[in-house]
Amino acid sequence: MREIINRLIKFRNDRNWSQFHTPVNLAKSIMIEAAELLENYQFNEEGDIENIKDELADIVGYCLLLSEHYGLDIQTIMNEKIAKNEVKYPVDKAFNNAKKYHLL
Repeated sequence: MREIINRLIKFRNDRNWSQFHTPVNLAKSIMIEAAELLENYQFNEEGDIENIKDELADIVGYCLLLSEHYGLDIQTIMNEKIAKNEVKYPVDKAFNNAKKYHLL
């Protein structure tokens, strides 16, 4: 993961784009790229896998840059969130059920 983050930072810095990568702009970019991902499924269930890969990479890239801005370790925050979800969605209540945790 560190290699990818360093590569993203080098790409950004080589172009002097850090001035544009404020937290709010990165958050906006994540949402814009997520909408572009969703566009793949606008009229069909399959989507264009090459475009899906590109959009996923854009989303993850912006997420990594945002986490780097705040000094957050993605592995740590992902594990923390999974642990929270394990409590909110216990298997015995959530199995085969798509309801929100407060409706289980």
